[in-house]
Amino acid sequence: MLRRTFVKAVAAFGVALAGSMRGIMDTDAKPVTPTSANTHDMVITRQFDAPVERVWQAWIDAEDVKRWWGPKAFTAPVAEMDVCDGETSFVCMRSPEGQDLCNTWTYQKVVPHELLEFIQRFADEDGNAIDPVGLGLPPEIPAEVRHVVTFNELANDRTELTVTEYGYPVAWIVEVSAAGMNECLDKMESLVSGT
Repeated sequence: MLRRTFVKAVAAFGVALAGSMRGIMDTDAKPVTPTSANTHDMVITRQFDAPVERVWQAWIDAEDVKRWWGPKAFTAPVAEMDVCDGETSFVCMRSPEGQDLCNTWTYQKVVPHELLEFIQRFADEDGNAIDPVGLGLPPEIPAEVRHVVTFNELANDRTELTVTEYGYPVAWIVEVSAAGMNECLDKMESLVSGT
């Protein structure tokens, strides 16, 4: 049952992103950055009309995360945030069809208003790590992905945010992840700028 639910959530995620692929290059996204002969990184840089403290809060406050986590038309019914070195947050996005897709973010380094470094893993509804291959997903989808999120204070109460996801084995995964992250950041922009 869990496998079927998860696969449906991934399929719904892909369908929701299909319409957004055209808009990826309208941002400062550089979705595929080869880092070696065997891996690819995703790098997205965005500027927000909000002070760095507000953008930081959007990443650490449970109610804020619920408002931006997941692509357009998805909701985020769960965000249990424990943003400290060595701790883990648990987040779930819900597709328009009602399918949940959950992740954990285990923090390696947290520097308030400057840096979040965490490992993202697929998880079941209880927060236990799930091997994507065991769920019938393509073997190219990694079980864990290192993320680094940097916050750079700009003039006039603006913030530059860079999200880097490391070590994807094939470029198509980076493209899907970039599409989803761009939609999340669109929602975050509305949240932090009050629009």
